[in-house]
Parts: sequence; C-alpha cells; structure tokens
Amino acid sequence: MGLTFGTDLTGKVAVVTGAGGVLCGMFAKTLAEAGAKVALLDLNEDAARGIADEIVANGGVAKAYKVNVLQKDNLEEVHAKVLLDLGPCDILLNGAGGNNARANTTKEYFEMGDIEADTVSFFDLDQSGVEFVFNLNFIGTLLPSQVFAKDMIGRTGCNIINVSSMNAYTPLTKIPAYSGAKAAISNFTQWLAVHFSKVGIRVNALAPGFFVTKQNEKLLFNEDGTPTERSKKIIAATPMGRYGEAEELNGTLLYLINNEAAGFVTGVVIPIDGGFSAYSGV
Repeated sequence: MGLTFGTDLTGKVAVVTGAGGVLCGMFAKTLAEAGAKVALLDLNEDAARGIADEIVANGGVAKAYKVNVLQKDNLEEVHAKVLLDLGPCDILLNGAGGNNARANTTKEYFEMGDIEADTVSFFDLDQSGVEFVFNLNFIGTLLPSQVFAKDMIGRTGCNIINVSSMNAYTPLTKIPAYSGAKAAISNFTQWLAVHFSKVGIRVNALAPGFFVTKQNEKLLFNEDGTPTERSKKIIAATPMGRYGEAEELNGTLLYLINNEAAGFVTGVVIPIDGGFSAYSGV
C-alpha cells in the first residue's frame, strides 16, 4: 500500500496550491501515487515543475502551473488550463500560505521600555506585513475554493482540504498575524463544510504541528545545526519529543479524502502535532 494506505484515487483530478513547497509537494506526490491526476499550482513554477517531473518519472500524471492565489483572474485562467489538460477538479488542497517577518514581534513578552528600544514590539508591527499574511493564508484559500469548487457542484465524492495549524488552537508567541490567519482557516473550514453540505462537497482541514521546512529551518536550527532556543521550547512542549516527519501527514490526508472511510466526516480540523495542542505544559 505504500504511502497511500489503500486509498484509490484513480480517475480523480487533484489541484494542490503551494505545491512547490516541502509539505504540499509531498501531498501532490502522495495523491499521484494513489492514482490521481495532479495539478501543481505555485507562484514558483520551477519548484512545482520539478515535483511534477518527479511524479511523471514515477509513472504518474501531473502538470505544473504558475499561479498567484491572490489574483482571481489568474486563478480562472489556470482553472481553464487544468480543465483542458486534466479535467474537472475532484479534490482541492489549499496549501498556499505562510508567514512574513514584517508581521512578527522580536520578543515573546512586552516589557517596559520596549517602545523606545531597538526591537519590534506589538506597536511596531507593519500593517502591510500583517495584511500580506492574512491575505496569503485566508484570501489565498478563499479564492481557489471559489474557482475550483465550481467543478464539484452536482458531482459525488468531491473534497476540499485546507491547511490550518496547531497555532489556530493556541497562538504562538511572536507571530500574531500567522496565528490569527490560521485560526481563520479553521473557522472557514467549518463554514464551508456547512455551506456545501447539501451539494455533496466535504470540507476538512489538517492542522500540522512542527515539521521542519525550508520556511522555518533557520528559526529552528543554528548554522552549526544545533537547535535554537525556540526549537528547544517546541520540543519541550511536544509530548512525543520530536519534530514530525512530512510523511506522517499522509495518513490523515488520505483518510479525509477517502469517501468510503470518511464519507460522514466534514467540518473537522485534525491536529497532527505529536500532542502539542493537548499539552498544558504541566
């Protein structure tokens, strides 16, 4: 069964946004291994194409498309190409997202004198940075859903999978915009699940804990490979005592899109976090 756990997606078309990244690239490979034809959407077309080429080399069907998930006209153009190349979308995985340093504070706690100090406090957060983070995560999920979910109306067994985060449950220090944006994704997942419940589209979300990616690697490890102080705190707060392996997300993804296994499951956000969201710290 390999990474597919017996899930058969033969004949399905899966669209993955953010597919040039570590986790979403892996999701694309997993969906292809299960038999789906995969459209890999990313602003970095070269990264998406590299993963698509791997899928094709392994006998799968995949094609990369350059897209800006914040531009609906661009999404509509790509949607038309996907329809022509692969067919109507059965599975939409909204993986595009991320954080931006302009939306972060320097310190975990505000202290007297921070306003005058050479530090980025809550009062110094850049509005454009915060807006970018909210737009990339929330609008970057809403717009692809508007465009590709139209394919799903009136067809059986269609799924939308969003990518939330364990910090949607409890916000992490320093990153208020990203935490808030992921909380919005969890809420939106529930809203969409209810909204589409009468037309047979199931909507659920993954909430990954800490996985090492290109985006967070420098925050977690020093140049010599030793863990940063933040990394030590993360591991101490993760009962399983380690970071997740990317492949450990696959089982939950495949369960949620398996219409026999999860046909009555919609509107859920599942943490895959080694117990992080369950641990009180005591």
